Amino acid sequence: MFLTQTTSRQREILEVFLRNGWDYMRRILTGGKADEPQLPTPAVLRNILVDLGPVYVKLGQLLSTRPDLLPSSYIEELSTLQDEVPPVPWSEVEVFIRKQLKKSLDETFASIDPVPVAAGSIAQTHHAILVDGREVAVKVQRPGIDATVAQDISLIRGVADLVARTEFGQSYEVDSLAEEFATALLAELDFTREASFTDQLRQNLSNSRWFDSDKLVVAEINWDLTTEKIMVMQWLNGLPLLSAKLNSELNGQNSSQERGEITSLLFRAFFQQVYIDGFFHADPHPGNLFYLKDGRVALLDCGMVGRLDPRTQQILTEMLLAIVDLDAQRCSQLTLQLADSAQPVILSRLENDYDRMLRKYYNLSLSQINFSQVFYEVLQVARNNKIRLPSNLGLYAKTLANLEGVTRKFNPEVNLLDEIKPLITDLFRRQLFGNNPLQSLLRTALDIKSLSLQSPRHIELLLDRVTSETLQWNLSLRGFDGLRRTVDDSANRLSFSILVGSMIMGAAIISSKAQTSELSWISSILFAFASLLGLWLIFSTLRSGRLR
Repeated sequence: MFLTQTTSRQREILEVFLRNGWDYMRRILTGGKADEPQLPTPAVLRNILVDLGPVYVKLGQLLSTRPDLLPSSYIEELSTLQDEVPPVPWSEVEVFIRKQLKKSLDETFASIDPVPVAAGSIAQTHHAILVDGREVAVKVQRPGIDATVAQDISLIRGVADLVARTEFGQSYEVDSLAEEFATALLAELDFTREASFTDQLRQNLSNSRWFDSDKLVVAEINWDLTTEKIMVMQWLNGLPLLSAKLNSELNGQNSSQERGEITSLLFRAFFQQVYIDGFFHADPHPGNLFYLKDGRVALLDCGMVGRLDPRTQQILTEMLLAIVDLDAQRCSQLTLQLADSAQPVILSRLENDYDRMLRKYYNLSLSQINFSQVFYEVLQVARNNKIRLPSNLGLYAKTLANLEGVTRKFNPEVNLLDEIKPLITDLFRRQLFGNNPLQSLLRTALDIKSLSLQSPRHIELLLDRVTSETLQWNLSLRGFDGLRRTVDDSANRLSFSILVGSMIMGAAIISSKAQTSELSWISSILFAFASLLGLWLIFSTLRSGRLR
């Protein structure tokens, strides 16, 4: 059991729980009974994760992408987690880099800054210059992080296994969530994966009909020097978007126009990623959006990405329109289409919940509506109705919230409706006609031709079966078993009543025509038997209570 395998670390975790006052997890770890989960407040949960260390900060960051599991207050608090940790000494990092390079350090780099520009829980980044004069950023994995990650993943799996035995754990599949986190964290240890994501994103954004692709930058990867443990990429000289001085401001000009252009650029770039490419940068927080000295905008840190299939893209596009129209019924239908699996849902209750949620936006103009907050509430309604949605919708909601939050701070005058209206219009046009309207028209014409050729055959076959009496209908009607039994009982009693009446009439006829003692005897027996059966029928009817 994990508690005996990592005793010292388990004791340390227990001390953190006790210090922060989370008794529920103390009972879980010590094997006590804790059927009813008692989550700490958002602030306490954040403090616990910070105290537990970098790996658990990563866990909090993962949870912040799951608004389908946690209320918005937890999502907001966990979204503030930053994995800034003290850097590893250069002496250790230098040895680690030398082991990863094919050539010597001096043959690869003309210089490398021993002081990192950023340090996180998994890696730290150094500025360097290659021997050919190009400036690069070298992202180096922290030495020994593999063992730390393996130990903490084992603990998290163990705790999840215990929590999964409670009703709460089964309802939210805590064990599956732990496996999802373990998979995501182990994947972060392979920098070639992040490098391939960066390359794909750069290629997708290199050409667009919605924005000027020259204004948006994604770092180019140096694959000759990139390995699983280090990643070398193009150096982008700039500052975080919210803290940078714009070129228009440096030149003494009004920056409102430039801010508006950058806001539109970001919205259009992310809408293309989400609704067209189906592959998007899932962590656009202020630190990952840089304003470069030449006036361009850069997307950094492509380690967390989201994927959407075409069907989900279409449903989410319609969901945006349903939110704009404040259409509770349509939101309910689209939510059920997004659900992971068929689950029993009270549709009227779901519609009422959506109507109640959307009603508070009736008196607001569309420019005042916070769309990411509305989508968080959509996920909350789904969670309250026990509807399990795909985890990638959490990344979608988190990306939308981060993007909206950054743009509102960067440009308070932004009108989200004006930004997304032309994009939604173009999205629906693409869904109707595709990227190539002529090709879609030809495909539709071929489908109509195929239908026109096959329809006469199908109609002929149907008519042939009808006339030859070989057509069979297989119908399955639910809830009619009780009605069938009632009808059967009524028919049986009616038949029985007719039989008793016939016996009485037969006995009367025989009695009136009887000329011998034998016929009189038969008539008497038949009349007595019919009378007994009649009395039994009356008694059974009264006892059943169905006389009325």
